[in-house]
Formats: sequence, C-alpha cells, structure tokens
Amino acid sequence: MNKNTTLAKILSHEKGEEILAKYNVPCLGCAFAQQEMDHITIGEIGEKYGIDVDGILRELNEK
Repeated sequence: MNKNTTLAKILSHEKGEEILAKYNVPCLGCAFAQQEMDHITIGEIGEKYGIDVDGILRELNEK
C-alpha cells in the first residue's frame, strides 16, 4: 500500500480499521468519507488532517 491507496482498500485490510483508529483518522466516523471511500486516498487524508501517513503505511505493509 502507498499514499495513493484508497480508504476502501485500507479498510479491506485485516488490521486496516484498527490501524486507522490508532492514528486517529477521523474518516472512520464521517458520513462524507463513507460515500467517498472508493476515491479518497490515504495521502489526501494525511494532507488534510496532518496525520502520520508514513506510520500508517508502515504498519499496514508490515502486517
């Protein structure tokens, strides 16, 4: 996975939701994100909310 990976793809990962929650990604409870999850990327989310995308990706790619 990389910065262009969609939120939907990350959530399909075995530990995706757990890792996103650990990094306080607000999209998990956002109704707008639910509609856009096939299009919004983790890189875009990171830029918008100042989230440690590299840390998220490192954990996703390790598991």
